[in-house]
Amino acid sequence: MHVVIMGCGRLGSTLAHNLEERGHAVAVIDQNSDAFRRLGSGFGGTTVAGIGFDRDVLRAAGIERADAFAAVSSGDNSNIISARLARETFGVSRVVARIYDQKRAQVYERLGIPTVATIRWAADRMVRHLVPEGTVEVFRDPTSVVSIVEAPLHRDWVGRTLKSLEERSGARVAYLMRFGMGTLGTPSTVIQDGDQVFMLVTDETVGDVLDVAAGATREGL
Repeated sequence: MHVVIMGCGRLGSTLAHNLEERGHAVAVIDQNSDAFRRLGSGFGGTTVAGIGFDRDVLRAAGIERADAFAAVSSGDNSNIISARLARETFGVSRVVARIYDQKRAQVYERLGIPTVATIRWAADRMVRHLVPEGTVEVFRDPTSVVSIVEAPLHRDWVGRTLKSLEERSGARVAYLMRFGMGTLGTPSTVIQDGDQVFMLVTDETVGDVLDVAAGATREGL
């Protein structure tokens, strides 16, 4: 793949190295040529000095043959303008933008541009480390809306199917751990003693889902 990155700060330079290590061709754009020092002498990709939403600059970075585009500069407006150009003008199929303003992030998600709202995500993760509330959360999406939590099960769930758990809780089972191995269950998978079940939830639903998982069941309910 050929990936164009707009912004060569800490995130952009780290992303560039990660992609290059995976064997992808990378071009990095930044209006400050000094920023390319973060890439180091071992970087084998292309660097282009200029404004990331300038069409000629984007073309110099190979946007017309790009498979993906990441807008990770320090400015929300620049990131969104360049992301929309990449998607709508140059037809890049995989586009993502870093957005600091969570409200803006939600708007652009609805326009079909995936965003990473770094401030809310980071703040949420810090709060959960500083003030743990007993919920074992193993994943939270970058918009801080959807998470995966471990749902400790009452013993009455043993012998019942994942479908019955999903129907009672109104939530999806993401995966389960059985004998120390991760398993993607199906609706017909029968819960065994010792299974650890992890479910997809939101902050609004997590309490009810955990209550259902931890509560006793009665056949027919």
